[in-house]
Amino acid sequence: MFFLLTTTFTYAGEYLSGPADYIYSPRVEEGEREIDTKFGTQKPRSGEDSRQSGASIGLGYGVTSWWFTEIYGKNTWDGNNSQFDAVEWENKFQLTETGKYFVDVGFLIELERPQNRNEGYEAKYGFLLQKDWNKWQANLNLLMQGHYTGTENQGTYFGYQGQVKYRLQPELQLGAQLFSWLGQLNNWNTNQQQQTSVGPAIFGKTKLGRKEALVYNVAYLWGTTTASPKNTIRMQVEYEF
Repeated sequence: MFFLLTTTFTYAGEYLSGPADYIYSPRVEEGEREIDTKFGTQKPRSGEDSRQSGASIGLGYGVTSWWFTEIYGKNTWDGNNSQFDAVEWENKFQLTETGKYFVDVGFLIELERPQNRNEGYEAKYGFLLQKDWNKWQANLNLLMQGHYTGTENQGTYFGYQGQVKYRLQPELQLGAQLFSWLGQLNNWNTNQQQQTSVGPAIFGKTKLGRKEALVYNVAYLWGTTTASPKNTIRMQVEYEF
């Protein structure tokens, strides 16, 4: 069993979607390794607060044709303050064969141990959906997230991610991304209390060798509610080998 070792920097403040969060895909490729980097910066709704920024770097591996696993560390900072935040273990399972059914289906499980032990453990889990037709590709992820066994347990939240892109060519694809959290499972927020950010994105994949490729995506997101960050700039670059 091979684990993915990474060092990650993300924002873990008032927003459930950090600036370096990304769209999960249900697909897994056995034996694929990747060096994964992410960066993001987030402007809070209040003009008095400084931007919250984050970045990550990691190494990943597809253990089987249906299981991808990852372990990494998190750091958070805002302005001049930076601190180690948590260790996280991510596992992704592809539940259906690629292209066999109307949509490809996967399942995500993330377990996080925050540096602040009062937070207990954080878990994120849910279904990952992906559909391809002609040059279009769409993703919809239904997720739950919560803290458990800690003194600061704030319940379990439900959210979703969305993405659509048009593949002009492998190196340049155009689309959009969306991140949204609707509230606690037993107490959904009103529209303006929900956290939703959406905006345009560009994608691409450049072959570097027989098994090597550079994959990227960049997005600019606007907050659509008063509880959302004013704007978020995020990017992800993967070196696959």
